[in-house]
Amino acid sequence: MPLKQYIRDIQDFPKPGIGFKDITPLLINPIARKETLNILLSTLKDQKIDKVIGVESRGFFFGMLLAEELNAGFIPVRKPNKLPYKTISASYDLEYGSDSLEIHIDAIQKGDRVVIHDDVLATGGTAKAVCELVEQLGGTIVQVNFLMELSFLNGREKLGNLPVFSAINY
Repeated sequence: MPLKQYIRDIQDFPKPGIGFKDITPLLINPIARKETLNILLSTLKDQKIDKVIGVESRGFFFGMLLAEELNAGFIPVRKPNKLPYKTISASYDLEYGSDSLEIHIDAIQKGDRVVIHDDVLATGGTAKAVCELVEQLGGTIVQVNFLMELSFLNGREKLGNLPVFSAINY
């Protein structure tokens, strides 16, 4: 199933010059959604995974599904002041500005095997920030997992030698 047909391009969103990849058509279609989940799981089935991180907000959709299928805990990583308990944070630059992300200080225990999931790997700033949070809390990153990768932006370079998997590549 060619998953790219379920990704809608929106020009000049969220600001002029940005080409946004809208995953709503993929989420609406149950067959495409299930196929996507199976692809995202394909390299993880034989791995021991303790926690799956979903990055706000589009990383929550498949992040929760991955956690369910892997019988792992789910951790939301969110923008500042959205989590109710004590947090640590990491800042990052993205292709249209800068921001920071937070995680609860007790979300990961030392030695937890973690999969990080987000919707898109672009410049790699967001993913690198989440990796820093996991490492600060003592987790081991098993894989950084994406629905889509914009490979022409070279985001993998920021992730060094970490295992990276993307279901769809542009």
